[in-house]
Amino acid sequence: MGKTTAQKIFAAHLIDTPAEGVSVLSLDRVFCHEITTPIAINDLVAKGKDRVFDASKIKAVIDHVTPAKDSKTAEQGKTLRDWAKRHGIKDFFDIGANGVCHAIFPEKGFVRPGFTVIMGDSHTCTHGAFCAFAAGVGSTDLEVGILKGVCTMRSPDTIRITVTGKLRDGVYSKDLILAIIKMLTVNGATDKVIEFAGPVIEGMSMEARMTLCNMAIEAGATCGICYPDMTTVEYLWPFIKDEFKSKEDALREYSKWLPDADAEYVRDITFDASALEPMVTFNYKPDQVKTVREMEGTPVNQIYIGSCTNGRIEDLRIAAGILKGRKISPNVRAIVSPATPKIYAQALDEGLIRIFMEAGFCVTNPTCGACLGMSNGVLAKGESCASTTNRNFNGRMGKGGMVHLMSPATAAATAIAGVITNSPLFKG
Repeated sequence: MGKTTAQKIFAAHLIDTPAEGVSVLSLDRVFCHEITTPIAINDLVAKGKDRVFDASKIKAVIDHVTPAKDSKTAEQGKTLRDWAKRHGIKDFFDIGANGVCHAIFPEKGFVRPGFTVIMGDSHTCTHGAFCAFAAGVGSTDLEVGILKGVCTMRSPDTIRITVTGKLRDGVYSKDLILAIIKMLTVNGATDKVIEFAGPVIEGMSMEARMTLCNMAIEAGATCGICYPDMTTVEYLWPFIKDEFKSKEDALREYSKWLPDADAEYVRDITFDASALEPMVTFNYKPDQVKTVREMEGTPVNQIYIGSCTNGRIEDLRIAAGILKGRKISPNVRAIVSPATPKIYAQALDEGLIRIFMEAGFCVTNPTCGACLGMSNGVLAKGESCASTTNRNFNGRMGKGGMVHLMSPATAAATAIAGVITNSPLFKG
């Protein structure tokens, strides 16, 4: 019987099978940020095991509350900062050099096809866009990963979703993943891997694929995976050019992670995206999704463009293209947070930051703060936000707040209208 992509990655990293259906895997990368990692660090210190398995394979960043907003978050940052220093973790991104973890780590070339990656963050599944097995874990698993470079995982079942047709103008990967989550439901892929396949995925940029995989967890999936192709190689080429004679050689090597023709899937779904419209969430679950057309006119108080889902340069360009020469509604406030310093600088060079500012947006430094209601855009009770983030449970962006998840295009159009509305780019 053939293997799925995840099964191939598991087989290549397998150390032990302590129980049926359970695999102990070697890790290629352990990613860390200042909210979940200090818990693991402090516990390792308390146990007399303040060590790391390989400083070159650990990457760390301060990104959730940056700069620190109070003494507690300052202590969390200090714990991570001091730990990185004493263990010689060179790839530590502190204030000024830091960005949203799931944007800055791939931007630095830290993920490759076939890698195993863990992090104490549920949206680690983002890195599956590079054909890696990447999973969010709890503090105990993170501790073991830091100390031993291994992690215990259930052997994966896989759902394959083949996306056919062609996305219409003004429809993006965010709309696609919202529609897929609606189809699967929030529990539909629990403890499973989702392989995204088909011509629509093949036509996507790496940024769009990262958006897709980022929200696989919202359907319960452990990881979302896209297949490696020349788009993957082109993105990684600055980091791998010394490892291969040519891009074609790199693609041949990475193609070994493609699923076998006779691989077995627990579900094999074909999704025709030809008629897909811009999508938006309502209520408090990511599978509660309607078309933007159905939600047209719904008032909001805040617009937020950013996060590990949609804070990349492609997202900012799309939003700025709609905002150029226009002003946001006087009934809303709007915030944009480029996901990394590189993206911020590029947006500055391209004139995008000026467009956002002239439209009336507040431009913040790279941060995760607003997405989980910690800083830089928290909602008041009873307020709602049109957001390009990934999670909309009750209180996510502030106690008593409502989050409507949508694409950057829809968010930009909503900022201008002051109510949820389709962007002028959508040709419905």
